[in-house]
Amino acid sequence: MKLSRPVSWFLLAFGVWSWVIWITFVKNLWQDASGLAFDDAGDPTAYFWVHLLLAITSFLLGTAIGAIGLRALRALRRDPENHG
Repeated sequence: MKLSRPVSWFLLAFGVWSWVIWITFVKNLWQDASGLAFDDAGDPTAYFWVHLLLAITSFLLGTAIGAIGLRALRALRRDPENHG
């Protein structure tokens, strides 16, 4: 299956965007002072663990989707007949 150039760029951009957004989110989660992520004793709450799991899942999916886009772009470069 061949992906078009615009779709390949979209997938790569989605992967990068996912990393940028979720890295920012995890930083904010880790520094949370509202009492949602950590209880009064400083221990992580269920909110913290659920959102950390969401972030990890998004990192993995973003990486996989971005890798598909990158591989498709590389394949398009190697194939002179395909102009996307």
